[in-house]
Amino acid sequence: MMNYAVEVRDLRVVRGGQVVLPSLSAQVEAGSVTGLLGPSGCGKTTLLRSVVGVQRVAGGEVRVLGAPAGSAVLRDRIGYVTQAPSVYGDLSVIENLRYFAAVIGAPPDDPERVVAAVGLAGKEAARADRLSGGQRARVSLAAALLGTPKVLVLDEPTVGLDPVLRAELWALFHRLATAEDPVTFLISSHVMDEASRCTRLLLMRQGRILAADTPRGLLASTGARDVEDAFLRLVGAAS
Repeated sequence: MMNYAVEVRDLRVVRGGQVVLPSLSAQVEAGSVTGLLGPSGCGKTTLLRSVVGVQRVAGGEVRVLGAPAGSAVLRDRIGYVTQAPSVYGDLSVIENLRYFAAVIGAPPDDPERVVAAVGLAGKEAARADRLSGGQRARVSLAAALLGTPKVLVLDEPTVGLDPVLRAELWALFHRLATAEDPVTFLISSHVMDEASRCTRLLLMRQGRILAADTPRGLLASTGARDVEDAFLRLVGAAS
């Protein structure tokens, strides 16, 4: 029996009078690096916000680790990184992390642990507003790793980063997902070439899931040469 870290059933979200997610259902396998891929404006961020429990929904159900999304029990079990780095510019790297650690009740030595995990050792005293965009993104990721998160929800975490840093972050995601105490990743992107870095894929368009499969399975089922071609074929079949 498949073990799911995230289960979404018939999710309906209406924003500004517009239906963003009409009736979406999806699952994220525990211990996977699942990519949520689709064009900008298709509803990816709304779905991620629903999984984290900060999005008002009109119907349906979202459960994370068996509990309703947004439950108090999930407070230190789910980490969320938004598109814009969520750090205080006038605080140093370590000050930011100590603050967030205090908010969630993480162990006192956790900031040092996560600084090392995201490759920022030596930058602890640097002010966040003096870091590069990629470094600020790493601080946000470090904050999400505080405590003992079992699920990490990342919204476009590699946008604007150089290819080397992107590769390093994806390697980090996979190390955490295959650790003895694995973390489940749900990562949104509109860059189709990042699909090959995922263990599973959810392809999304206009508030709906077009396909849910492994990268290899998706190519086999569509006969496509790459994920972008598979996406276009699925769009054509759904039209």
